[in-house]
Amino acid sequence: MSDARREAAGRETMGREGLGREGLGREAPAREAAARPTVARQTTRQEANGRSWTADPYADALRTGRGPLFLRRHDGWLLPLEVERWCARADAVDLQVLGRCEGAVLDVGCGPGRLVAELAARGRPVLGIDVSRAAVAHTLRLGGQALTRSVFDPLPGEGRWDTALLLDGNLGIGGTPSALLGRLAELLRPGGLLIAETVPVDVDERAEVRLVSGAEAGRGTGAAFRWARLGTPALLRHARPLGWHAAERWTADGRSFVALRSRTADGSTGGSAEPTDSRAVISRRRPGKPRADSVGADR
Repeated sequence: MSDARREAAGRETMGREGLGREGLGREAPAREAAARPTVARQTTRQEANGRSWTADPYADALRTGRGPLFLRRHDGWLLPLEVERWCARADAVDLQVLGRCEGAVLDVGCGPGRLVAELAARGRPVLGIDVSRAAVAHTLRLGGQALTRSVFDPLPGEGRWDTALLLDGNLGIGGTPSALLGRLAELLRPGGLLIAETVPVDVDERAEVRLVSGAEAGRGTGAAFRWARLGTPALLRHARPLGWHAAERWTADGRSFVALRSRTADGSTGGSAEPTDSRAVISRRRPGKPRADSVGADR
């Protein structure tokens, strides 16, 4: 692993992932409960008020299935995170994305596992990875397969995955887009498919953020970590020098997506130079209940 990738891996503390639709990912820190004195006092007060909380606001949000939960930038800017939607079943926009998946799917930053569970229910080989133990446990309860891993850790099936997902802003993992895109090229087969969700405006930003609950929104007591926000033009600028080919881009219900192809075995990109640009407005519907299928991740 290169120094740049190792540095990015060290900074990667969140996971699908998922954070809010304004461009950050749902993958959240797997903070251990060794709390600072301030957090310990706060937890004691919360328990005294009849609410049981931990030092991990993301785990608390997954346990209750609701926020408020935010990413807080150093200047106080807050991004509300869509906990309720992440903990629900895959919605109509999600299903549109999943319909484009090919073969065995790796969901990077799977969060509470709605996409993994939906694909498993369809009998698709799928594996979720997330650095949050709470997220992985939630995914397993839904009947999906998941591992508590960073995308930069050794993973099953390296170089053989057909599709990788970076939804819910997980394109920001580690704060270094080139390192993340390079790693995904290693995980996918030659000519494999990456489906990434981008910010629906033209932005290319790296920043330090903290994950905070509603009560902590004004203070940001959690550990800071690096994250990135990329619109579609920025993603393409980072991806092209690494050999990625933009196969398709589309928008649906205010969300923005790009499908990228990795280089084939002969070094070509395959396909046309310009991506298809489609826009769809689709109604929301709820899929059937996921079933607990067994999926062989390491093909």
